[in-house]
Amino acid sequence: MTRETAASPFYRLGSLVPRAAPSAWVAPSASVIGDVDIGAHSGIWFNCVLRGDANKIRIGERTNIQDGTVIHVDPGPFAALVGDDVTIGHSCLIHGCTLEDGAFVGMASTILNGAVVEGGGVLGAGSLLTSGKRVKRGELWTGAPAQLRRTLSEEDIQEFMSVAAHYCRNAKRFLDEIEPVAHEILISG
Repeated sequence: MTRETAASPFYRLGSLVPRAAPSAWVAPSASVIGDVDIGAHSGIWFNCVLRGDANKIRIGERTNIQDGTVIHVDPGPFAALVGDDVTIGHSCLIHGCTLEDGAFVGMASTILNGAVVEGGGVLGAGSLLTSGKRVKRGELWTGAPAQLRRTLSEEDIQEFMSVAAHYCRNAKRFLDEIEPVAHEILISG
């Protein structure tokens, strides 16, 4: 299924037009609105919303934003800046924050304005990183509000970072192979 034949997940908002590298995969059910840039080989999965209306959203290369995640912004310094090789788990809320190259955000987590997750830093599943907090490289933060729980080994960091490579390969598979199935095929068995 090519982008020309699929229903477009991209929406212009006035003069704000989203852009995606040709090698990025954006699910047909995603909504990418306004001032959004998506880097090469990244994946924006099903039912994600990236709404760049009041500020910009920048997604780096080889980054995966998993199903059901919402990325939004506020005016001023609260753009959403997501680096290269970042993993954002399913059903996250990413708001006006920075995720540096190689950051990892676990499923169902929330990150608020001005917060930062450094490369090699991990925010565990179900966590709330409040405004202005910083998860440093080699730190695992969990909880609501999130707090430092432990220091990660280099092996731990590499294991978390390997998820981005897996999702990069999977995004390529979806870019190459996904296509809608006619309703008649589904009901005829």
